[in-house]
Amino acid sequence: MNDLRSTTQRALDRLKRAADTLGRDVKLMEVCGTHTMSAFRSGLHALIPDNVKLISGPGCPVCVTAQGDIDQMIAISGEPDVVLCTYGDMMRVPGKHGSLEAMRCKGARIEVIYSTLEAVQLAQRQPNSRVVLAAVGFETTTPPTAAAIDAAAKLGLKNFSVLASHKLVVPAMTALLDSVGDDTTGIEGFLCPGHVSVIIGSDAYQPLIDTYRMPCVIGGFEPMLMADGMASLVEQVVAGEAKLENLYPEAVTPGGNPVAQELIDRIFEPDEVRWRGVGPIPGSGLAIRDEYAAYDARKVFALDDMPDREPNGCICGQVIAGLANPDGCSLFGTVCTPVRPIGPCMVSGEGTCQAWFKYQRPAIAARGRVAKEVVTA
Repeated sequence: MNDLRSTTQRALDRLKRAADTLGRDVKLMEVCGTHTMSAFRSGLHALIPDNVKLISGPGCPVCVTAQGDIDQMIAISGEPDVVLCTYGDMMRVPGKHGSLEAMRCKGARIEVIYSTLEAVQLAQRQPNSRVVLAAVGFETTTPPTAAAIDAAAKLGLKNFSVLASHKLVVPAMTALLDSVGDDTTGIEGFLCPGHVSVIIGSDAYQPLIDTYRMPCVIGGFEPMLMADGMASLVEQVVAGEAKLENLYPEAVTPGGNPVAQELIDRIFEPDEVRWRGVGPIPGSGLAIRDEYAAYDARKVFALDDMPDREPNGCICGQVIAGLANPDGCSLFGTVCTPVRPIGPCMVSGEGTCQAWFKYQRPAIAARGRVAKEVVTA
């Protein structure tokens, strides 16, 4: 324990030296929900220098799923003979007409799964049911979805399909720099996601260096590793450099996981998809290839696109884009809580709003902010 504390302190001291040398505020963005929760859980924000600002980006897969996609999941769960399988974090995300949890209370057959192959097995056991896997996430969770489609195809299942809402991290980072511009957000460095980087490899971030001269560091999830990553970013800013540094080499290689990449490429193809708070981003999502159209729930059920509708007063979109903090929302901590969430950032275990609520919320009650009329308007 003492060794860990001394190692963490050395990382924080290194960060402080770099921040003192810079002599001004610097804003860094972490693009990983696990980094978000680790930073708040450990109290890292209180330990780093005052002039170093660590903000959360679009790293929570539940949070960035467009409202229209959520509404599609809820709608399809009400179809006759459908069993919808999904991850637990999706159950309480509010849609226009309730949530998956509310649909299950009304009798919809919705199963929380821990492995995508559970959905395939369910389709085998229940040939008279139409099993739909509602799949979300970044490159980390895409290979299991691809594996489920591959397995269903090999088994010749006719009652299994996937409602896929998978997204790609680097196009979202690029879109942040393109749409709002680093001059607006003030971002001067990215702490890149560790889990995603295991799949895509460190080389995937090189375009951010070449095109935008944006320092990028891949780091682990412990406070010491995050502090080391931030120190590297601030040192680059001090030196006027933009480099790609991999501080997580035990898990991340330059080329990533070729087996997972091959599986993704065989089942999916890049497509324009909608991101909550950011809008449509070309090439930032994955669509099921035509060869596997029999397993694409959007085609099987002839689903129409549903419009995005943000809850009244909710600023999840701004939080995801790093343009606002949760306590800038009039709903935060009063109307919107983890027990009764209004937006997805308060639902997910990787959501910035939930992290703030658990670890950093101010005395909302003392401020006396009441915003129920905003929700019911």
